Amino acid sequence: MTERLCLRALRVEDFDAYLALRRDPRVMPKGAPESREEVWFRLLRAAGHWAVLGFGYWAIVERDGGAFVGEAGFADYRRDVTPSLEGTAEAGWMIAADCQGRGYAGEAVAAMLAWAAGSVPLQRATCMIDVGNAPSVAVARRAGFSPYAETSYKDAPVILFERPLRSES
Repeated sequence: MTERLCLRALRVEDFDAYLALRRDPRVMPKGAPESREEVWFRLLRAAGHWAVLGFGYWAIVERDGGAFVGEAGFADYRRDVTPSLEGTAEAGWMIAADCQGRGYAGEAVAAMLAWAAGSVPLQRATCMIDVGNAPSVAVARRAGFSPYAETSYKDAPVILFERPLRSES
């Protein structure tokens, strides 16, 4: 929970809004909308992360009115990428196009990182961002992520970022 946002479990009732988010070419990497089936599997995968790993993705909703504005969280996707992200909490976020520019991504990422410091048993958070996604790069940098590798994932250039999940005392 933040001043303006609530991060809560994705629910079946979120499906239509989630589908609209994941089909919007203004939001999707490379403008590639996902199918209804892919979005349904994504929602189920989010629930599975929580059940199996104790962390996952949240729906981001406005505290005033409850409007669905996006998703954010951590995953272990076991991606086929070099260098490997395995053994890290891979952070991600996506904000609906009509809600961008309000600081929601930064607010949600700060809240999820604060939660992870006491709840995720891993030491390091990572994220993978498309090279041309300057707004997400800015969010990552403001949240304390630093770039550590440029590579490709599914034939697209990406930057890998990292940060500790908790401050070292």
